[in-house]
Amino acid sequence: MQWVIGACGALLVAGAAYRKQSLSFSGMVAAVLMGTIYFGAGNAFWFGILLVFFISSSMLSRLHHENKAELEQTYDKTGRRDAGQVFANGGMGMLLVLLNAVYPLELWGFLFIGVMATVTSDTWATEIGTLAKKPPRSVLTGRVLPAGTSGGVSLPGTLAAAAGGILIGVASWVLRAVSGMESHPFLLLVLAGLAGGLAGAFADSILGATVQRMNRCQVCGREVEASQHCGTPTVHSRGWRWMDNDAVNAISSLIGGAVALLAGVI
Repeated sequence: MQWVIGACGALLVAGAAYRKQSLSFSGMVAAVLMGTIYFGAGNAFWFGILLVFFISSSMLSRLHHENKAELEQTYDKTGRRDAGQVFANGGMGMLLVLLNAVYPLELWGFLFIGVMATVTSDTWATEIGTLAKKPPRSVLTGRVLPAGTSGGVSLPGTLAAAAGGILIGVASWVLRAVSGMESHPFLLLVLAGLAGGLAGAFADSILGATVQRMNRCQVCGREVEASQHCGTPTVHSRGWRWMDNDAVNAISSLIGGAVALLAGVI
């Protein structure tokens, strides 16, 4: 019955997101599969945190959406998440849910908090940071960069990343209590979410500034993630060709999870 409830809940949420164009069809299918596993193999703690991430991120992506239209043309993928983006953001958490179902350990929970704090913080930082009045600066050199450039950070974006991590920490405390799981101090879970979220978000920026695959527009000369810009194909500019944004998200999630685990056990 728990698997049936999970499937129905996931279908309801993913279907609504598809209708609002937050998910593509492939993204909806992936979200239904993922949500079913999160609830079926886990409980309200795992599934609830996934919902907190997805709902909050979808709402922020629509904040002043008209002001982000030009920037979205530089991204490899738009705000309408496909299956690859869904698994890049939630696949690591799904693996932890399954590991906990097979071999229950408290460390899976802390890793999960860090993973989900990372994807939440990174998404919040991107959505809020792109609306900042001042341009971002390179996370490596401090040089001013065009808005939306990979590897760029800003004060509003950093504060948004911190808020996203704190939200996951608070939600973890509430959902663990609702699920009847072993309790942990409130501040400990908030610290785990904050530390994991910030570490993962900054790792994402560092990877974006160094090894993420970037292309250059042959018309305007701008460095972008997208395979097309200004109506023409772009050419490889720098970074590892296999290191796309989904790979960056997955690696950053691992880093955020490890930091949250350290914060939770020290």
